[in-house]
Amino acid sequence: MKIAINTHLLIPGKLDGIGWFTFENIKRITANHPEHEFILIFDRKPTAELIFPPNTRTVILPPPARHPLLWLIRFEICLPLLLRKLKPDLFVTPDGWMTLNSPVPCVQVIHDLNFVHFSKDTPFLTRYYYNILFKKYAHKATRIATVSHYSKNDLIKTWGIPAEKIDVTHNGCNEAYKPINPEETDLIRKKYSNGFPYFLYVGALIPRKNLARMFEAFNEFKKQDKGKIKLIVVGPKKWWSPKINESWEKLQYKDDVIFLGRMGVAELNQLYAASLALLFVPYFEGFGIPILEAFNSGAAVITSNVTSMPEVAGDAALMVDPFSVESITKAMITISTHPEMRAELIKKAAERKKLFSWDYTADNLWMCIEKAIKNG
Repeated sequence: MKIAINTHLLIPGKLDGIGWFTFENIKRITANHPEHEFILIFDRKPTAELIFPPNTRTVILPPPARHPLLWLIRFEICLPLLLRKLKPDLFVTPDGWMTLNSPVPCVQVIHDLNFVHFSKDTPFLTRYYYNILFKKYAHKATRIATVSHYSKNDLIKTWGIPAEKIDVTHNGCNEAYKPINPEETDLIRKKYSNGFPYFLYVGALIPRKNLARMFEAFNEFKKQDKGKIKLIVVGPKKWWSPKINESWEKLQYKDDVIFLGRMGVAELNQLYAASLALLFVPYFEGFGIPILEAFNSGAAVITSNVTSMPEVAGDAALMVDPFSVESITKAMITISTHPEMRAELIKKAAERKKLFSWDYTADNLWMCIEKAIKNG
């Protein structure tokens, strides 16, 4: 069997949640099924870091697609022509993009519908493309995989997708994330926060990650903090909205916020493990991989009580109302002043993390692929 896979978001050094989902699943599925041929469709030459088994081959399909107009050209003109030439039995798209102009059966992975519920958080042309084209893609797809039961129910309610067409795979976590020795904590804090304890945020700097309220909550927390606690922010600045900027400009404790930009897995592991807690309070999330990364690193977690985050965190995190600055502030105070509660959360996280792995995800995605082949 010949399976074509959309891999245009596999850019080493710039992998986000969807990029990691793509890489970890392709790596496992291609290795686990050597009897099949897999064609990986990039929009530029992949780097040598991306190593896959001999039963894979790479095709470069220009143009590099980073803009809605280029998406239209790539996915509605160039991709159908390529699929006609390749004649695959199935097209798999781990990041949601597919085409309306090809009869090839398709498995579409939709991670969440944030662009529907919070459309103003996304640039105009991008949200227009997502809301029009992705909805059409979802109804055309042979099968859909998604990463949480929350997202599955959202697809059913919001777009009217039949429940029997959707499979839940969940996400996993890079195996490199592990707890550290306690004596390493001081060294890591000296390296990144001048030796002081810190809360850690990991993720893109975009509105739905709730950065505005996070900054406001940190400001309120610092008014009573006697431990010189810092806030470390890790992630690329994508859509620094006016609301985020307004909250940042009002922050009285800017000197206690440390921006590190994008970090590699080894550095992130250290940052998680030496933190007081991960502070991850989006108001919308399809899954929330940083929660698993923190669990696997032996860190406490503060996260939101909405959308998919309770499904991922269970009782192993301190849950807050992401729309309440007071709620977020109280959680930070609790973690910083009650070490016994923090230790209990870390203990629960060590058990909770066992429910998720990329092996489990890949197995479930493959079952979705097999259903699509049968139905297609």
